[in-house]
Order: sequence, then structure tokens, then C-alpha cells
Amino acid sequence: MAKLAINGGTPLFGNNEYQVMPWPPVSEKTADKLREIYLSRAWSFNSPVEQEFEKEFAAFHDAEFGILMSNGTVTLECALEALGVGPGDEVIVPDLTWIATAMSVRYVGATCVFADIDKDTCCLSPEAFEKAITPRTKAVIPVHIYAGMADLEKIIEIADKHGIAVIEDCAHMHGGKWNGKGCGSHGAIGSFSFQQSKAMSAGEAGICLTNDQKLAERLYRAKHIGYSRYDKQGQAGTPPPQDLICHNYRGLALQAQILRDQLVDFPALNQKHNEFHDLLEKELAAIPGVRLQSQGRLATRQGYYSQGVIMDGDGFEKIDSEKIRAALAAEGIKAINTTYGPVRKHLLFNLKPEDYRLDPAGYANSDAIIPHMMVIMHYGMTDMENAARFAAALKKIADNKSELM
Repeated sequence: MAKLAINGGTPLFGNNEYQVMPWPPVSEKTADKLREIYLSRAWSFNSPVEQEFEKEFAAFHDAEFGILMSNGTVTLECALEALGVGPGDEVIVPDLTWIATAMSVRYVGATCVFADIDKDTCCLSPEAFEKAITPRTKAVIPVHIYAGMADLEKIIEIADKHGIAVIEDCAHMHGGKWNGKGCGSHGAIGSFSFQQSKAMSAGEAGICLTNDQKLAERLYRAKHIGYSRYDKQGQAGTPPPQDLICHNYRGLALQAQILRDQLVDFPALNQKHNEFHDLLEKELAAIPGVRLQSQGRLATRQGYYSQGVIMDGDGFEKIDSEKIRAALAAEGIKAINTTYGPVRKHLLFNLKPEDYRLDPAGYANSDAIIPHMMVIMHYGMTDMENAARFAAALKKIADNKSELM
């Protein structure tokens, strides 16, 4: 008789066993403040609450300047614009990321170059990055993906040697620190997303961080139709640089207030995520062939969009992660997703072949790991019991994985 619930066996847990935090979080205090902003009519154009959030979020990540924008895709686009990346240039991105990382390169007219990932962190491989460099390479976008941090020390060393700008994609890494310094503050520019599912969320919004005052001004002008940060509404004081394409990518005071209040509570929430990781690591230690995505060689405080779980040994390598995810759901373990998959294979990635470049040697790590990786979403990482529940369900699958082969 089948033991796995997906094949008719008895479920290990009921549908309500895996506890998920309602997301995004809401509060009456924030609702009251949003009403005040609404009645004030000061909704946009560098409002006071926007400026306060920019300062607070930048300081939280050890950066000097923050520039709030409408979402975490245009932050990447404006970062490339501010650095002068355009047609004829190449930008290297990891094979595993959300499509926005790659599409932002196309938005400025440059060519996207995909490089393989590291087998432990699942972030951009420094070796693959260096291998992909050509005389046309103008920038690299290392992505801190799920629960892993890209090796910033090695990547920046390589980039500096070749005169390449580093843009950190930190959409998944709110609050993370690399070697004691906040992510988003290591390269030329850091980009964050506050989309609905993120660990800090305003529905939509994004922010760029930098320690370079000139880049901060270019970023501000790029998102604010050319206005300087120091201009009053309707009173442009100086023209934007002619080499800078400027857009209307402004964020809103309403978003900034939501995020300001979330930032107050975020350290405690992030601490829960880190405790969940530690407990899950212990719980999974007894299951052969299963490992957690590595946090990173010099990660000193981790941010979590989700926790990657890789099942690539002891027979698990013969089973697709989508099948394991379905088996977990049947046992009562939900809020588990598969990865984005390689950008080059994503259904929504529709660039023409001439608009991007692939490695003719292929993507050994990406192709080997992604089909055997799942992610536990951060809103399922606040109930510590979930770690034991997930491990118990995965152990049941491990003991009966022949049923899935």
C-alpha cells in the first residue's frame, strides 16, 4: 500500500497544520497615519515622509543615500542609467534570478549576459562572472537570491580589476549584512524591491542605495523626470545631464509610511527568520541528500525572502522538485514554492536571441541544482513549529521516495 498521501496514503498533517503569517502585515497605527497623509494631499514629489524613510532605510543598511522609486525593477533600470550603461554595453547577471534583473538591462539598450551560479549559495558564481567578461562588459548585477548572499568580496575584486560597476540586487535581502556591512552598500548601487510578497512590502515600491553623492543625484534625477532633489515642485533649478534619460518613476508618501512603520518591527521579524533557519538546519541534518542553500561565506546577518532547500543526493536527484512539492502539499505542508528557474527558460522572458548572450559551455550548476530546489516563503518562517513539520514531512517522503520515481 502507498504511504505517501499524494498516492492515497494517510496525510501526516491536516490542511491547517502549517501556519502562515498573513502577508503583508497591517496595523491600525499605520492606517491612521495613512489617513493623515491622504488628507494632507502631500502624496508625492519628495514628501517629508519619503525623505525620512530614505534616510532610515539607507542607515539600516550602512549606506549614505536612499532614493525611493515606484518598484524594484525601475530601481535596476535607473541604476544602469546612472552608471551610463547603454547600447553596445554588456551587463552580466546570474542565470537564476527573477526576469526583472535581466529585463532591466534590455530597458537601457544593453546586452544581458547570463553566468552560472554557485552550487552552495545559488547566487552568481565569481568564477563564471570573470569568465563572462569581455571588453564590452560595463556592469555586473550579483543577486542575493532567496536566502543566499553573493560573494561580494570576490565579485567586487574581479569587477575592480576590470573597471566594471557592481549593482547589488537586494530584492530578497532586506536587512542582510555581508562581512558586517549592510547589503546594498558594497557596490556602486544597491537595489531593493518592496513588492507585495517581499519581506518588507508596500504592495509596490523600490529603493536604490549608494554612498556616492554624484550617483545619488543622478539616480534622483533619473526617477524624477530630471528634477534635482533640491528643486521645489514645478520649479526646476538646473537641467539634468544630457547623457541621462529621466523618467517618472516616483514612489509615494503612502508607500513610504507603510515601509517606515514596517522597518521599526523588521529587526525582530528578521530575527525570527534567522532562528527558523537555524532550527530547520538541525531538523534536516538527519535526512540524507537534503541540504539548505548556503547563506554565504561572509554573511553575518541574514535577510530572508525565503529559504532554499536543495534535494540533490541519495536518490532525490532522480525526482523533480515540483513532484516533491506536490507530495509535501498532500501531507499538509504548504507555502512551499519551486524556484524561478533559469531566466533564459522562463515563460515571461521574451527577448530575442540577439538581445542576450549565453555561455556556450552551458550552466552546469544551474541546470543541476534548480530542478531539485524548493523555497520556503518567509511568511511561513515565523512559526518555529513549521521547521519540525516540514522536516517530518520531508523525512516521510525520503523514506518512501521510490513512490515518486
